[in-house]
Amino acid sequence: MNQSKLETTTLGGGCFWCLEAVYQEIEGVTSIVSGYSGGHRPNPTYEQVCTGLTGHAEVVQVSFDTQVITFDDVLDIFFTIHNPTSLNFQGNDRGTEYRSIILYQSEAQKRSSEAKIAQIQQLWDEPVVTEVVPLDVFYQAEDYHQNFFATHPGQAYCVAVINPKLAKLRDKFHARLHAEA
Repeated sequence: MNQSKLETTTLGGGCFWCLEAVYQEIEGVTSIVSGYSGGHRPNPTYEQVCTGLTGHAEVVQVSFDTQVITFDDVLDIFFTIHNPTSLNFQGNDRGTEYRSIILYQSEAQKRSSEAKIAQIQQLWDEPVVTEVVPLDVFYQAEDYHQNFFATHPGQAYCVAVINPKLAKLRDKFHARLHAEA
């Protein structure tokens, strides 16, 4: 019998609503939690993180079944749906809280992340600026940030920013998506 093996990683690449919406569609992803990490202030609030003074990035903590999707696949999706050469911004979202960051939870994740960055660097003219750092602590974002796209699909940001990312995901990774009910 094939038994699932869960692994967790923490990723930041712009607004956490975007990453959350994308990974919710991926087969083998068992949970996604929006939050904050990579900073120095304990228990930060969204308002504090938005000042850029806490050092935190908006991130998602993604848990996945390695029997269904690999960490390398999770990274392929990550690097497809954001620009890893944008230092501290994605689109109109500006500030250190929107930086590209992988907060690894094992030495294997660190090695895989560094190898993936070396691989994708060949696709970009500009340097890839994605940080690869160990996860220290993860703070769950406020409840109203959780499952945002699913509960607010008509909200202007969702329509203008998240929908195009989902279209790109569906086009490139259609085989990795949850089967339609």
